[in-house]
Amino acid sequence: MKKLIFYIGVLFLALFGASCGEAGSKKISTDLVTNPSSADGSISKAPQISFEKTEHDFGRIIQGERLVYRFRFTNSGSEDLLISNVSTSCGCTVGKYPQEPIAPGKSGDIEVSFDSAGRKGIQNKSITVLTNANPNRVVLRIKGNIVTPEKN
Repeated sequence: MKKLIFYIGVLFLALFGASCGEAGSKKISTDLVTNPSSADGSISKAPQISFEKTEHDFGRIIQGERLVYRFRFTNSGSEDLLISNVSTSCGCTVGKYPQEPIAPGKSGDIEVSFDSAGRKGIQNKSITVLTNANPNRVVLRIKGNIVTPEKN
């Protein structure tokens, strides 16, 4: 009887240990498998996102102003460009982007709105654009110096 309890205990520990090993294993993110390069270093057909500029300085901003800037881009690749997400570093900044595919050779805009209410001093905000291009991430920046309005 003692041997039976011992064997059941060992079996239980073995099964428990095996199941914990699977549950505790780390999954590899699919973001790591986005490189279309082959072993010889050539790049397969892929979209390419090219921005006219990746940074914009609004200069002097009066506190409370709402400003908009459009970052112009072109798909310089050979396949349709898809923008999957545009995220910003702050709630005061909002990015709008085209939802439809951008054909090779065509252009589009990423519209960035900045609300300076409640802010002061030098501001530097980042906008991260996720696409199916290589590389799949581009960081845009807006900046400016917010000053309080002069009282008359």
